[in-house]
Amino acid sequence: MQERKDAVTFKGGAITLIGPEIKVGDNAPNFKVLTNGLEEKTLADYKGKTLILSVAPSLDTGVCAIQTKKFNDEAAKLPAGTEVLTITVDLPFAQKRFCTAENIKIVSLSDHREMSFGDAYGTHIKELRLEARAIFVVGKDGKVKHVEYVKEVTTEPNYEKALAAAKANA
Repeated sequence: MQERKDAVTFKGGAITLIGPEIKVGDNAPNFKVLTNGLEEKTLADYKGKTLILSVAPSLDTGVCAIQTKKFNDEAAKLPAGTEVLTITVDLPFAQKRFCTAENIKIVSLSDHREMSFGDAYGTHIKELRLEARAIFVVGKDGKVKHVEYVKEVTTEPNYEKALAAAKANA
C-alpha cells in the first residue's frame, strides 16, 4: 500500500497517509463501510447521486463536530440527488449517539473495521489509525469533481468550495 509521508500535519507534526492521493477527474474508488445499524455500504449503494464525502478523524472532537454540523445544515439546500456522507473511524454506536444527540440527519459511516475508505482515498493516518480530514465531491458519473486534503488535520475544510462543486455537478 502506498504511503505518503508528510502529506498533512496533526497538531503541527508531520504524519503519514496510507493510500493514493485522489485527484479531480479520477474515478471514485470503491469502499466498504458500516452504517449506524451495522449494514455494509459501498460506493455502488450511492450510484447516480452526487456525493459530498466529508471525512474526519472522530465525531467526538470539536472540529469534526463543527464540520459534520455544517454539512448537516447545508444538506437541505443542496439539489435533489445530492447526498452528504460523513466518514470517520468511530464505532457505529458512537456515531449513532452523536447524530441522535446533535440531530444530525446526514448519513454517517464507519470505516473502523477495515479502513477500506481510508486506504482507497488516501486518508488513513498510519500513526493514529484515524482518518485525515478531507472532502471529496463525486459526480453522478462516478468521477471525482473536488478534492481537499486539509493540510492541518485539526483545522476546518473549505466548505464553500465543496458545496459549490456539489451544486455544479448535481
